[in-house]
Amino acid sequence: MTQSITLVSHALCPYVQRIAIALSEKGVAHERVTVDLANKPGWFLALSPLGRTPVLKVGEAALFESAAILEFLEDTLPQPLHPADPVERARHRAWIGFASECLNDIAGFYTAPDSGTLERKAAALHARFRVMEGQLRPGPWFAGEQFSLVDAVFAPVFRYFDTFDRIADFGVFDGLSGMAEWRRALAERPSVRNAVTAEYPERLADFLRRRDSALSRMMELSCLTLRQTA
Repeated sequence: MTQSITLVSHALCPYVQRIAIALSEKGVAHERVTVDLANKPGWFLALSPLGRTPVLKVGEAALFESAAILEFLEDTLPQPLHPADPVERARHRAWIGFASECLNDIAGFYTAPDSGTLERKAAALHARFRVMEGQLRPGPWFAGEQFSLVDAVFAPVFRYFDTFDRIADFGVFDGLSGMAEWRRALAERPSVRNAVTAEYPERLADFLRRRDSALSRMMELSCLTLRQTA
């Protein structure tokens, strides 16, 4: 691709991470510009009708919505991340949609107002991951030996749990050895590691603390306990 590529992103957006991973896997040189979604600049709103990230600028054109951007990258660039078989390709697209539902559940988890809701949201995530476990093929990735867009979209899902696990054991991966192994393999993939900055864990923890949720109160209690025992 001869046109310049710019990924307009937000530091914590999991949908941005999808695009960053795909661009990296395809070896695409690009610029990355980060915006503050709490104070959206006018130029960004002119590019994003929904006021959300990611936006991919391709020359003078601006593409929005991560699923559409991923398909554009598949249509125009080498190193395909979708399977060649049309049935398998459609199946992968469906599981990409499933990953988006997992992200919705994660948002419900970290915004849960009380411990009972938090437990129910954790159970819902466990149920989703149990379904996903049954779809994994033998090998490190979703489809076995070949890294795909399904892997790219589940990596940001799993990244949340690196922070959640430091707060408490919520049992989301209990009994799901396949999902745990897939999560570990993705965490070691260079494209996944480099999809966020080194400050991401601290930024996410700060974001969670400010939610006024059951999880944020657990974080406050954990910090208080650490101070008392120090």
